[in-house]
Amino acid sequence: MTEASAQRHYAEEAAVVLSGLGLPPAYGKLLGWLLVCDPPWQTSAQLAEGLGLSKGSVSTGMRMLETSGLARRVPVPGHRGHAYEVRPDAIIRIAADAAKFRVFRQLMEQGLTVVGGEDAPGSERLRVMRDFYAFVEREVPKLVERFEAEYDKRGGNDG
Repeated sequence: MTEASAQRHYAEEAAVVLSGLGLPPAYGKLLGWLLVCDPPWQTSAQLAEGLGLSKGSVSTGMRMLETSGLARRVPVPGHRGHAYEVRPDAIIRIAADAAKFRVFRQLMEQGLTVVGGEDAPGSERLRVMRDFYAFVEREVPKLVERFEAEYDKRGGNDG
């Protein structure tokens, strides 16, 4: 298998995995490709050609990756326009954002109000979810701190 076809195969696998999580296949292909491509930045044309995607799919997928904080636009010396790359710390930045967990916890609290409170019939599923999101909201930032400390200690943080 050539390097390009191995990269394409990896991107296809990423699409399958992320599709299983309810995300569009193009999103998974783009993320997978950007994780293994060389050079680590790619123009929209390179992404479309490498993955066999339309320009529209690349544009939509990259907008989603940018919005989620997984990818960013970067200037490319000697090229007009921009290219995209995966942010090395993307998953850490996403995980450390407790706001999304807070939003789900608050939604479960609203649900408890709707059903008549903590002790109302049918409230258990809302209580469990609320308590889970409260736990995650509280604990994930601590896990991120631990990871970063261990990663830095190993010399893994190249800035």
